[in-house]
Amino acid sequence: MNEELLYTMALTRLPGIGLIGAHRLIEAVGSATTIFREVSNLKDIVPDISNKVIEIIQKHDVLRLCEAEIRFAEKNNITCLTINDENYPSRLRECDDAPLLLFYKGTANLNNLHVINLVGTRHATDYGKDICQRFIKELCEIMPDTLIISGLAYGIDINAHKAALQYGMDTVGVLAHGLDRIYPSVHRRTAADMLSHGGLITEYPSGTNPDRQNFIKRNRIIAGMSDATIVVESAEKGGSLITANIAESYNRDCFAFPGRIGDEYSIGCNNLIRNNSAILLQSAEELVKAMNWKETSSIHSHEGIQRQLFPELSPEENQIKTQLENIPEGMHINTLVVNTNIPINKITAILFEMEMKGMVRAMAGGMYKLL
Repeated sequence: MNEELLYTMALTRLPGIGLIGAHRLIEAVGSATTIFREVSNLKDIVPDISNKVIEIIQKHDVLRLCEAEIRFAEKNNITCLTINDENYPSRLRECDDAPLLLFYKGTANLNNLHVINLVGTRHATDYGKDICQRFIKELCEIMPDTLIISGLAYGIDINAHKAALQYGMDTVGVLAHGLDRIYPSVHRRTAADMLSHGGLITEYPSGTNPDRQNFIKRNRIIAGMSDATIVVESAEKGGSLITANIAESYNRDCFAFPGRIGDEYSIGCNNLIRNNSAILLQSAEELVKAMNWKETSSIHSHEGIQRQLFPELSPEENQIKTQLENIPEGMHINTLVVNTNIPINKITAILFEMEMKGMVRAMAGGMYKLL
């Protein structure tokens, strides 16, 4: 049995540690395995750790439950992804409150080059349903490799998943409970179809109930896994607005479809646009252009640049230069993060330094181009 998986799972189940505390422990010690194996020496490794935390770890009795959970996952073809696993969503990994462990069942590449989420009210109107259908149909025509994320909930979520399946696009549902059930149960058939054309993912182990607070917490996963959050319909208050706010806090792009003045389920979207918290969106083509995903013939490579004239580069700068050299139209920062495995907070600083050296140019929509 994978020890790091076992001990990471155990760390998530210890009372009184918390997600941020667990993150800090792993960062300080190096791995979950070391935390448990060297618990008697943790004071030497982490001098400011409290005796209470050490006592909690020493008296843990969750390993048996975690071993059973791993066996359940193996039996049901569920992949357990610790935060340092290669297949863990790299965009999500860079968020401070990323789950230490995810349970995933499906076929989609969670580190796809293009990932968006569609969210909105559970009381979708015909207008909102039509937007999902038209938008995803158009997106499939111009950017068919895009991964569609949503929450498998009533309304906009399930319509986004169904439209993605209809047009042959991968779609992943982020759940607020364990993978031993589907909630709401009426979406079971769609969820089953998604397993071969996307998948289901959650931070919750089997047996977890779909409690209200879980839905709020899972919104950060929806936002964190994606390049952009798209709000289709929303009332003045709602979970999709929480997702939009989280996306903004992660420095991710946020878009909203406008609605008619006075429509109850357009107020939230119109407010996001009015407050400059979201970019007004009317089509998939507008999204692709805003994200600079679509190649344009107007951008040409500058031949004859003498690369040897670049100043001496660090290993990370060399990685970025190599990625950009053969892409004259530029590359999105999230793609650079995926391809180089350099954390988003670090790559931002490196790109700034490269700009100052006259090596790269920052363009709209988070794109970078080698000069």
